[in-house]
Amino acid sequence: MPTALRPAIIGACAATLLAGCALSTATVSSPLAGLSCVDDTPDCIKKRQATLSYMTNDPTRAWVRQTPSAHAYASGVRLFAFKKKKAELTCDELKIGSNEAANAAKILRGPDANSLTPAQVSRGTLLAAEVSRELRRELSGRCKNKA
Repeated sequence: MPTALRPAIIGACAATLLAGCALSTATVSSPLAGLSCVDDTPDCIKKRQATLSYMTNDPTRAWVRQTPSAHAYASGVRLFAFKKKKAELTCDELKIGSNEAANAAKILRGPDANSLTPAQVSRGTLLAAEVSRELRRELSGRCKNKA
C-alpha cells in the first residue's frame, strides 16, 4: 500500500468506527444518564447498563464521593456499582458505600423521591439493604481498624 494512502484509509476507518459508536449510544446523552432512569423501557435499561459500565470502569472511582439522588438509588445503578466493585474499593470507599447504602432507604422515602412509585422505592430499599450488608461484611473483613 502506498504510504500516501495510509492516513486517508486510517481516517476513513476511524470515522466509520466513531459513527458506529454514535449510532449505538445515540440515546445515552451522558455517561451518568442511567442514574435517573428508573423505568423498564429498553432505552432506560440501555442507559443504566451504560452508566454501570462507565462507573465500574472508572479507574478514579470519582462516583463514590458524588452525592446521589433518590433516583440514583431507585435505578439501582449506583448500588450495583458498589456491589460489583467492593473487592477493589479502598477501606475509605467501602465505608462511604456502606454508610450510603445504609441511609438510602431514608433518601428513597424523602422529598426527593416524590416522583418514584412505591414499587421503585421498595426495590431500591431492598437492594440498598443487601448492598449495605455486603459492604459492611467486606469492610469488617479487610479494614478492621477502619470499620
